[in-house]
Amino acid sequence: MNEARYGRDVKTLGQARSEFLAKRSPKLIAAGIAVTLAARLVLGGFSWRDLVAAAAMLVIYPFGEWAIHVYLLHLKPFKFRGERTELATARSHREHHEQPNDLYMILLAPSEAAALMFLAVPLIPVLAGLVIAAAGGSVPYGALLTGVLTGQVLVAIYEWTHFLIHTAYRPRSRYYRSIWRNHRLHHFKNEHYWHGITNTLGDRAMGTLRDQRDVQKSETARTLAPN
Repeated sequence: MNEARYGRDVKTLGQARSEFLAKRSPKLIAAGIAVTLAARLVLGGFSWRDLVAAAAMLVIYPFGEWAIHVYLLHLKPFKFRGERTELATARSHREHHEQPNDLYMILLAPSEAAALMFLAVPLIPVLAGLVIAAAGGSVPYGALLTGVLTGQVLVAIYEWTHFLIHTAYRPRSRYYRSIWRNHRLHHFKNEHYWHGITNTLGDRAMGTLRDQRDVQKSETARTLAPN
């Protein structure tokens, strides 16, 4: 069966799952999770610190998701050594806004998935380890690896949620309905609000979760005004 090209062609949860699993980034993310999980099992020594590390990532992640969307994906072209420069991530996200129904423009590129899984996600645990070491404490490597694993699972949830929102599958649960509505408002009402994908915590804290009746429709929601 040929892969669906447009979100409007994917109408059921089962079809969405099949389409999602056929793509590259879910496979890469799953492989990354498997490697980290294997490393954590080999390291052993599970304790209450693992729960603390997982909980810390659950708290931090919504703000990381918000910040990446606002400051990286929506970064405007800038001058570098006299030349107009646009980051590849920002360009691909702009193209996604231009064609939000195109399923080929939704998921992470392999380089983006790798950067998130093995650079962005480990950043906080690595910094925590450096602080603990600087303070003279014993670095809980296993717990920090659990934090990395938790963040990677959250990336997988992000990837699936974002893909599903852009299909024709209609939300049934109250929670999914809320993030589904917010993301569509971000695409079709105003790109300066509703930046959360899997949650609304970052938007609530940063003031970008607004009643759509109080937000003016943006003329650049589909183009992100690259010039």
